[in-house]
Amino acid sequence: MKIELAESYGFCFGVKRAIKIAEENRNSSTYGPLIHNANEIARLKNDFNVALSENLDTFKAGDTAVIRTHGIPKEELALLNRRNVNVVDATCPYVTKPQQIVEEMSTQGYDIVIFGDEAHPEIKGVKSYGVGNVFVINAPEEIDALKLREKVATVAQTTRKIEDYRQIVGKLMETHKEVRVFNTICNATFDNQDAVRALAQKADVMVIIGGKNSSNTKQLYAISKEFCPDSYHIESKDDLEPGWFSGKEFCGISAGASTPDWIIDEVVEAIEHLRR
Repeated sequence: MKIELAESYGFCFGVKRAIKIAEENRNSSTYGPLIHNANEIARLKNDFNVALSENLDTFKAGDTAVIRTHGIPKEELALLNRRNVNVVDATCPYVTKPQQIVEEMSTQGYDIVIFGDEAHPEIKGVKSYGVGNVFVINAPEEIDALKLREKVATVAQTTRKIEDYRQIVGKLMETHKEVRVFNTICNATFDNQDAVRALAQKADVMVIIGGKNSSNTKQLYAISKEFCPDSYHIESKDDLEPGWFSGKEFCGISAGASTPDWIIDEVVEAIEHLRR
């Protein structure tokens, strides 16, 4: 069985930056999971004593709080600063950008439409920067229920598919005269999605590696499944099942933006062992 990695996969710029920041701040705590990968979070804890806290009240004056790559709500950041916590911001710049856009456009009188998952930490943070009407939707048909004024600005969750965002934008333009569109989908997301799409069309089994809570990994898996029905989303080599590869000739592998190389290497090695 041939094994091939996607042309683009794994750690993106924002995640690499966040990991470096965390490693440089030993004996600190991240507020919320730094990235959506439990294995990498465990490595940071074991090797650098970077703990994980999901409770804002655990941070006291003088403590160091590393802000997760997905960002946090504006009011929570302000509270940490008021408490004289040493805030080290590892928010991905691609996430900071839609925060800034939402703040600027809403203060200029635009209603905001965010395409994304309202329960996702990135979107919770982005939404918090708006004043006035800020709506979060997952599909074009949800637009009809919104009470939008004439001026609308829209941003997207950084890990969403561009094809889906186009549908949202198209629907808004059908009903509103002034629509400001900001393409806030991350370039790394584009590259990884294009690469998995190309690979899945050649493979007869696909393995997508990444955290079960990782939005961008879920998107990669969904795209892979479109073109290769035998696609599997795993977090580590321990999730592999030998039966997936029985009779297969071409195994494609991709990984989400929060998946470190050491986990990918372990999965590749395990699949190579299974095929012997």
